[in-house]
Amino acid sequence: MRFQYDIQTSVSLKTFLYEQKFSKKTISAIKQDGALLVNDIPRTVRYMLEVGDTVVVQLPREHPSPFLVPYDQPLDILYEDAWLLVVNKQKHQNSAPSREHPHESLVEQVLSYMQNKGESGIPHIVTRLDRQTMGVVIIAKSRHIHHLMSSITIHKYYECICEGILTQPDTIEKPIARTSDSIIERTVSEKGKYAKTIYWPVQNFHQYTLCRVKLETGRTHQIRVHFKSIGHPIVGDGLYGHIHPLYETQLLKCAEVAFIHPITQKDVHVQSVTPQFEQILYTL
Repeated sequence: MRFQYDIQTSVSLKTFLYEQKFSKKTISAIKQDGALLVNDIPRTVRYMLEVGDTVVVQLPREHPSPFLVPYDQPLDILYEDAWLLVVNKQKHQNSAPSREHPHESLVEQVLSYMQNKGESGIPHIVTRLDRQTMGVVIIAKSRHIHHLMSSITIHKYYECICEGILTQPDTIEKPIARTSDSIIERTVSEKGKYAKTIYWPVQNFHQYTLCRVKLETGRTHQIRVHFKSIGHPIVGDGLYGHIHPLYETQLLKCAEVAFIHPITQKDVHVQSVTPQFEQILYTL
């Protein structure tokens, strides 16, 4: 992966790289297995740049963990460019390998896709979803892009169908902590970390409500825990609510993400239209 810059002010190459938000670790890796070119000539980070110089940064080839097994299955791609890939994750799939599900994860699926295209980077999950949560996942195609994405604001909107009737928008601000007897389950606790969820009821049917949800923080299982805490667990959520006879997974999806691209500085707005929760609501 290459980056090209036209220099506007005199500065050392090292300082310029830091200004472009290259991390110390990435700069070190570039020196070992990448390239720093000024006007097509290799230079060290101590080189002093002049106005009008052209800098090319060649990132080193990244090597995937030997524990990752490429999973060659078609992706539902919502957006792609040279730096980012945004896909629609299905239910029953881990974002990344776990002890219980070591393979066939989304990251292994994307790894296969990138290798088939001959790309030199490896996938880095930017926005992770639970195994049973569907929807939009952002993936960086290199460690450097992942670093850049970690410093920007990503607006994430979800859809869910919860038990019971909600009619008014509201905000849930309750700290979340891990339960004392589980490494997976979370609960509302004064000892937990601050968490804020905003929701808007969209539609009611029978004893269920379709909601649009915005996360202001990103705690593990946040939406599921917060909706349980107000007495309206997500339909199909066996951990925080009840198993549903028709849906074996929670009816929760990341429906939309929006952010300013860290390279192009353009607005990126991606939506997932499947599955259609409006239709699912009327099957309950």
